[in-house]
Amino acid sequence: MVAVMGLVVSACSAQDRKSPHETVSSDHVSVTYGRPYAKGRDVFGGLEKYGKVWRCGADEATEITFNKDGTFGDKPVKAGTYTLFVIPQEKEWTIILNSELKQWGAYNYEKIKDKNVLETKVPSMATAGKVEQLTITTSNDAVTIAWDDTMVKVPVKM
Repeated sequence: MVAVMGLVVSACSAQDRKSPHETVSSDHVSVTYGRPYAKGRDVFGGLEKYGKVWRCGADEATEITFNKDGTFGDKPVKAGTYTLFVIPQEKEWTIILNSELKQWGAYNYEKIKDKNVLETKVPSMATAGKVEQLTITTSNDAVTIAWDDTMVKVPVKM
């Protein structure tokens, strides 16, 4: 019993969550993600480097679930759950769905990128004001990611 408890404690402490987590849903899409704060930092191009893959959240990589087949960023997507990675750039982001679930961050992305099932590009745009905490919203026609002074909208059709 003590050995099992020690194993559970060390497994949990190895990957402690640092940010609040949330699941947001619309009729056919749900997203579960960690919600880091900007805390006065320049987020894109600073904290999150341009051209580098990012888990699109904090702690565990963000997961997105589609409850039926459709399109995501004008590309076909099958019903199921995927890890959501992004590569932010100044003018556009690459949005990536990967079939390898339960990733911690994007640290092993290079080892699992062959499991990408979809890549699409969407333009980035300025937010109306600063968004202190990473915010992902879903609607019946888009998934929107906003943080600091940047946001992207990924079209969804189901």
